[in-house]
Amino acid sequence: MGKVLSLEELVDTLEPLRSSKRIVFTNGCFDIVHAGHVDCLERAKSLGDILVVGMNSDESVRKIKGPKRPIIPQDMRAKVLASLKPVDYVVIFDEETPIKVIEALKPHVLVKGGDWDPEKIVGKDFVESYGGKVVTVPIRFDISTTKIVEKILKLYCP
Repeated sequence: MGKVLSLEELVDTLEPLRSSKRIVFTNGCFDIVHAGHVDCLERAKSLGDILVVGMNSDESVRKIKGPKRPIIPQDMRAKVLASLKPVDYVVIFDEETPIKVIEALKPHVLVKGGDWDPEKIVGKDFVESYGGKVVTVPIRFDISTTKIVEKILKLYCP
């Protein structure tokens, strides 16, 4: 079994580990993986034993970012994420938010980047309802996929 699992496979995999391992969850589009993503993933992993990354599907990214995104197809994005050292599992979701995944996994820790208002983090109330922890990690790199795309367009399509 690989690291990219369906939600059902992931629930089955994690359930026997829940009492002995601390499960951490984070999510995003990860369209063009950059240093900001990697830093957030490393710090998320440091908060527990198993890091699960919820990744927006192509359909989901289009709903959030518009018809020209994603740049990288979901299977390729998932492969890149799964290859990163801090990442234990990747689950792809079609919805605009990962609430269904969070409710199914019941992570011990939910992590988002510091650019998120803690009160607006999807799943915050649910995770805290059973004693889980919600953590925002400060942004240390001023980079995003949108900024990368804008820079490329500026350089090559003046």
